Amino acid sequence: MQLLREGGCGGVLPPARPLHHLASLDRAAEQWAAGRPLSAAAEQSGYMAEATAGLHINGPASATIQLLKQSGCRTVTSQSLHDVGIYQRGLDTWAVLASASATPAASLAPVLATRALQLVNEVRARGARCGERSFAPAPPVRLSGTLAGVAFGHASDMARHNYFEHEDLAGHSPADRVRAVGYQEKLVGENIAYGPKSADEVVQGWLDSPGHCENIMDPRFAEMGIAYAAGQSSRRGLFWVQLLVAPKA
Repeated sequence: MQLLREGGCGGVLPPARPLHHLASLDRAAEQWAAGRPLSAAAEQSGYMAEATAGLHINGPASATIQLLKQSGCRTVTSQSLHDVGIYQRGLDTWAVLASASATPAASLAPVLATRALQLVNEVRARGARCGERSFAPAPPVRLSGTLAGVAFGHASDMARHNYFEHEDLAGHSPADRVRAVGYQEKLVGENIAYGPKSADEVVQGWLDSPGHCENIMDPRFAEMGIAYAAGQSSRRGLFWVQLLVAPKA
């Protein structure tokens, strides 16, 4: 694919810069292969796409270039697509090409994310009691756009499909979703909520719940992503997801 792109599909079209391979789009390609709509697969993977295109070919690896020439030249060489993910099963190959939105998930609600970060770091700075456990002051966490994207993907999936679980409908855990976007982690914690209408309300609700509070106070966590999505069926409230992660050094 890269050779076709750089060579303009054999000189038929203008050459384009190489695509950037992303693990998140590999996951999107796998979900697309499983029958999920392409845009939804990209969103669920945590990739905030401005544009997406998909290619599905069937044949041996030795025929890949010829098959792409026949059916996907314009997609492969599109100047507006910058990233790629691939999933293979038998003789079938699914490729997702995309360009990221200029607005990352973290900036979908920058005021909300900043306020949530302030509240979390205030309680970490003073220490807290979570149920029967007392926690000493902990270092502050910082916002991560990557983690916000993963949080938004899960919040959107819960909102769209009307469920409320840490494990998504494909059986993936919070740690699975974090790894799928290429984030290298040592430890992942996730808090979810349904219903709160503000950052203050959702953070206070988590602090009032011992298990959620323990996640917020865990001194091992250094980065945070938070996002919400509005319900689309019988549940019309907001689905919230907060990720707290200790990245690998």
